[in-house]
Amino acid sequence: MSAPTAAPEPVAGDPRTPWSGTVRRTAEGSIEVGGLDVRDIAVEHGTPVYVLDEADLRRRARAFVTAFTSAFADLAGADVYFASKSFASVAVDRWVHEEGMHVDVSTGGELAVALRAGVPGDAIALHGNNKSTAELERALRAGVGRIVVDSLGEIEHLAHLAGALGLPAPVMIRVTTGVHAGGHDFISTAHEDQKFGLSLASGAARAAVDAVLARPELTLLGLHSHIGSQILDLAGFEVAAGALLTLRAEVAADTGTLMPELDLGGGYGISYTGADVPPTPEEIAPALAAVVRRACEELGSAPPRVSVEPGRAVVGPAGLTLYRVGTVKPVVLDDGSARRYVSVDGGMSDNIRTALYDAEYTATVAGRRSEAPTVLSRVVGKHCESGDIVVRDVLLPDDVAPGDLLAVPATGAYGRSMASNYNLLPRPGVLAVREGRARFIVRPETEEDLLALDLG
Repeated sequence: MSAPTAAPEPVAGDPRTPWSGTVRRTAEGSIEVGGLDVRDIAVEHGTPVYVLDEADLRRRARAFVTAFTSAFADLAGADVYFASKSFASVAVDRWVHEEGMHVDVSTGGELAVALRAGVPGDAIALHGNNKSTAELERALRAGVGRIVVDSLGEIEHLAHLAGALGLPAPVMIRVTTGVHAGGHDFISTAHEDQKFGLSLASGAARAAVDAVLARPELTLLGLHSHIGSQILDLAGFEVAAGALLTLRAEVAADTGTLMPELDLGGGYGISYTGADVPPTPEEIAPALAAVVRRACEELGSAPPRVSVEPGRAVVGPAGLTLYRVGTVKPVVLDDGSARRYVSVDGGMSDNIRTALYDAEYTATVAGRRSEAPTVLSRVVGKHCESGDIVVRDVLLPDDVAPGDLLAVPATGAYGRSMASNYNLLPRPGVLAVREGRARFIVRPETEEDLLALDLG
């Protein structure tokens, strides 16, 4: 854990900033996003609320598409998939597709949202380690561009379904390369002892390739790898790509089948507190292109069409969560120092990542400017859990008080998508802002919504 600091002030173009591109301090000292003052947002739309900067999100999506199209132009091209697990909504899926992205889904619900958004089937990929028969059938009927298989049993099941329906089944194989990267162990996804993929080291990946090639109902597109999340160092991608391309060349030599595609996953990190400098699309794309170019030259193979899946790197920095402070409580610690507990009107139900992963966030008083000295603070929620922490340690002004607005940046990814109704707290809505206008793209839940599910 890094030493506590105050939230950085929003500075346009700062690579470390956790704030979206339109966030700024007004002359009166409040935070403005998308041309709207957070004080007005709180009055009109209530708190807590997820605020999504549409222009910033679109800019980030467009930057990834442009960078990868350019970097892979002399190879076999590239596609960029939005990982909808980071935050799936009809509006967001529509926005990213309008900016040139494809959409990656991992459940029937995420598939339904992508289709409702008008994303064509051939621009959708279906993931998942335990896809249901209904999910696979719906994907086949929708004509999804790829189904990423995750086990030998799934290969046989999918072949049977595709044959029964008389529909094509384009397949990629998720390979566990043994390379894992990112933050917490729970988000590192390519080590051997976990639920995803087919092991390269054990031979399961090659067995899966042979199993797919043996089924005429399936079309083998290529190999897929995902090594983790919140990755700030690109070195792991070089090792993983080399392993996948070597397997691809071996299969071609043995069977005469050169798989046309390769998916290198995503997991690119973002700045949550201002302490990290995440890689940009303009840095990521040429680096991966160089890896693929060099490996294919060494192996004597024609390059594949490459795809990647940035999710949080597109939507994460585009969002902030706006809370209102309820109670402020000083606590004396065992060593005699003090910490101030600042309770807000949300908590672990709208951002579970701090409790789940020890994720680090920052926060700032958003409705005014303060000249008071800062004190060590912990931003907590209103749930009946001592682990209900939004920001573990942050320096906030000594004069923070009930009624103040707090903004937590970089919550566009996983805040709403992992939200719950713990303690029967309604989930906040997602408010899209752009050029002084605001609209809910996901409306806030009400107690009536909760009661409507309770059959008594």
